[in-house]
Amino acid sequence: MNISQNEKIVMKVSRVSIIGNLVISIIKLIAGIFAHSTAMISDSVHSASDIFSTVVVIIGFKLSSKKADKEHPYGHERIECIASIILAFVLFVTGIEIGKSAVQILLSNDAQNIVIPGSSALFIAIVSIIIKELMYQYTIINANRIKSSSLKADAWHHRSDALSSVGAAIGIAGSRMGFVFMEQWACLIICLFIVKAAFDIFKDAVDKLIDKSCDEEIEQRMKDLIINEPGIENLVSLNTRMFASKVYVDAVISVNRNLPLVDAHDISERVHDDIENNFPEVKHCMVHFEPTEE
Repeated sequence: MNISQNEKIVMKVSRVSIIGNLVISIIKLIAGIFAHSTAMISDSVHSASDIFSTVVVIIGFKLSSKKADKEHPYGHERIECIASIILAFVLFVTGIEIGKSAVQILLSNDAQNIVIPGSSALFIAIVSIIIKELMYQYTIINANRIKSSSLKADAWHHRSDALSSVGAAIGIAGSRMGFVFMEQWACLIICLFIVKAAFDIFKDAVDKLIDKSCDEEIEQRMKDLIINEPGIENLVSLNTRMFASKVYVDAVISVNRNLPLVDAHDISERVHDDIENNFPEVKHCMVHFEPTEE
């Protein structure tokens, strides 16, 4: 899948995200005001903040899709990793704020001033959970399809919003049943989920910035493909490194020392072509051949 097709997917998913978050945040805000639900009003702000995340995804992907130039001969793909780090930070702050507000209310232990929300707020919270989970599934499927770390981070923003709505729904239902602090305990658990997701996104982005090797399963498939290439006597070494969503491969093979140079070159070319054709995530493969030892 080329950059143009990937960009179309990102733009399409981003449009759905922006429109969906805008509509949901407005509905939550209206429901929160009329149903006297502070949880729902806070949840509407969370949904609105996701629009910022999607804008970061769009900017990051467009910049990372720029072609290589004189100053950046290897391309700009790592800009998307920077966008992912920004999104991870926003997600982390969102989780901490949810936990912080819950702790403050629990420490105050002031049940007298907690207003019991209306049933309409509970209905909107349940609808929001369903819609945001659908948005998460839609976004994560496309993120995995084009291997976009920033789009994956945006997907987790949808799920964090869904989890936030779960906390709001539990709190609203609990308040209506007399358990006024139920929402705060649910929010603390949700806070941990969101912070864990932020950490995973951050770690994945950093790994891609510091040339971490690709998955062992992918490396093993590459080794099997190379060693079965006719004319190769041994695979001396295979090194891979992540370059944002792409992979660079460096392979050293050994061939018969009496083989003509042009034949040895042809073998290395076949290995190069096989790796790049069978692994679409590979941006470049370098193959070095050396003669077998006597």
